[in-house]
Amino acid sequence: MIRKVFIPVIMVLLLQTIFASCSKNIYKSTLSTTIFFPAPPDTARIQFLTSYNNSGDVRGAQSKFKSFIVGKEDPIFIEKPYGIAINDNKLFVVDPGIANLEVIDLDNNTFEYFIPEGRGMLQSPLNCNFDEEGNLYVADAGRSQVVVFDENLEYKGEISGDEKFDPSDVFIIGDTLFVTDPKNNRINLYNLYNGQPISYFPKEAKVGDENWLYNPLNLHLSNGKIYVTDFGDSRIKIYSMNGEYLSSVGSYGRGLGQFVRPKGIAVDRDRNLFAIDAGFQNVQIFNENGQLLMFFGGPYQGPGDMYLPANIIIDYDHNRYYEKFVDPAFNLKYLIFVTNQYGPDKVSVYGRIEPK
Repeated sequence: MIRKVFIPVIMVLLLQTIFASCSKNIYKSTLSTTIFFPAPPDTARIQFLTSYNNSGDVRGAQSKFKSFIVGKEDPIFIEKPYGIAINDNKLFVVDPGIANLEVIDLDNNTFEYFIPEGRGMLQSPLNCNFDEEGNLYVADAGRSQVVVFDENLEYKGEISGDEKFDPSDVFIIGDTLFVTDPKNNRINLYNLYNGQPISYFPKEAKVGDENWLYNPLNLHLSNGKIYVTDFGDSRIKIYSMNGEYLSSVGSYGRGLGQFVRPKGIAVDRDRNLFAIDAGFQNVQIFNENGQLLMFFGGPYQGPGDMYLPANIIIDYDHNRYYEKFVDPAFNLKYLIFVTNQYGPDKVSVYGRIEPK
């Protein structure tokens, strides 16, 4: 069931005064207050574009005429988002704070709640993903299941594991569903069409081995590799598609290139790894050799910063909706979406930019 929230008509971009910070490198453009990472003399690589916190942010302030006719509408808020996905020109935000999803339609500028009922009712959803047919897969730790909905968001079924099964993230390649299983210290593979288990990894590993997973939370598949956030080992671990351990990125610590509370991960087409750290409250970017390139974000003090960030996705297909926010001196290569579980910018949108 989708519950629609009627929201305003005119979009208002909130601009705030910029300030210097050791955790956020920014500078003021000649046209407006624009937040870039890093600061000059380096060339800007990332620009903060906009954010979503409630239904009012999708369309802006309600018109006086509409307020006169139907009364003032109170905004409906995103509560405590974790996962995020994009499909069919819509953003799907997994919100364990209300045990449902928010759906932002980029074409129609609408904000909706996805509130499944009956057998599809969610308890503690964390992450979601889509297959090629538009089916939605939601990792629900409260149900200890991956709950499946069809392209019309109707309940379709669920995928379960053993008594310890505690799914936290899902990713789909071809006809295989990959699911993080923290309590069993592994990644499970399922047949996408019948939900039957295929395999898991790592195998023949034990505590202390470099390929052991202590607490796998998030995963991303790209370029024939499986990237896993091992929250318990403060590393991003990389495996082959056969589950063979290849390498890791980062280590525990407070230095550059290290992690305290790693969570969501994504990989761009240049094979750069984007890794969220909820402790540093930023995103660190590594090249395919594991070398730190830069970071952006920082403890929240204003737009562009982060407040307990949870997950991240990279998107190449929806630039047209956000190009109006890009500084005219730059071209937009792709979009970066980051969820924040607290603060006024629950879903922050950044752009990977390059000079014209």
